[in-house]
Amino acid sequence: MLKRDRDKMGKVVTTITVTNLVDETLAERGFIQPEEVRSLTLTDVIVDTGATMLCLPASVISQLGLKQLGVIGTKTAIGKGTARIFKGVTLRVEGREGTFDCIELPDGVEALLGVIPQEQLGLEPDLQNQRLRVLPNTPKDSYIYV
Repeated sequence: MLKRDRDKMGKVVTTITVTNLVDETLAERGFIQPEEVRSLTLTDVIVDTGATMLCLPASVISQLGLKQLGVIGTKTAIGKGTARIFKGVTLRVEGREGTFDCIELPDGVEALLGVIPQEQLGLEPDLQNQRLRVLPNTPKDSYIYV
């Protein structure tokens, strides 16, 4: 690989919007006002092919008011451990939307967009151009295989 090509390679970051799914449902059914739905837009979220799930800092999870699902075992670059898992996040990124559980990260750690949400939403990192590529989703050409 030429040096000029290698210099173009790097990490991919994106902007995501995360919303409390329960709040969205309550607003749709008229139990709360739409402006009461807890939602945050996060910039510079790392698109991480080494992470499995959506991973959010504790303060983001708290602001969204997510319900803890449990504690799971984890593997990271620094070893094995545990992390809390939370349910009911609507994730919007690059015009795509889905619902996911998320893993809690310590505050001060950047949010991560892991492989499961990337694949489910038809997104893939383009390392050379440092962007997130939206895969086709048409009857003629789709990223979904059944």
